[in-house]
Amino acid sequence: MIDKKISDAELEILEVLWAAGEALNANDIRARLNQKKDWERTTVLTLIRRLLDKGVISQEKREVYYYTPCMERSAYVKEETKSFVNKFFKGSAKNLAAALIADENMSKEEMDELRKYFKDSFQ
Repeated sequence: MIDKKISDAELEILEVLWAAGEALNANDIRARLNQKKDWERTTVLTLIRRLLDKGVISQEKREVYYYTPCMERSAYVKEETKSFVNKFFKGSAKNLAAALIADENMSKEEMDELRKYFKDSFQ
């Protein structure tokens, strides 16, 4: 369980680590991030330090430090989803589903997929 909020920038570091599926050093993380971002080494190191301080990633000393996430992505998403539902929908998944369905941007295909998901999940 994460006690402290993860910033969007910190989440980008986590996404790199989750996608890698192995421990990475700061240079590896920065190289993978720089495919989308142009972050300085000091920025990446600051974000890594924050994640370490929050207990979200761990480090292992080899020739340099290597970092791994302390939780699976699916566990993080589940926790964040629960927090989101509690915050905006008074803890009700039904209210979330109703808001999604009422959203004018949701296509008929997406509604059909949701309907099928719920039907298949509860049989």
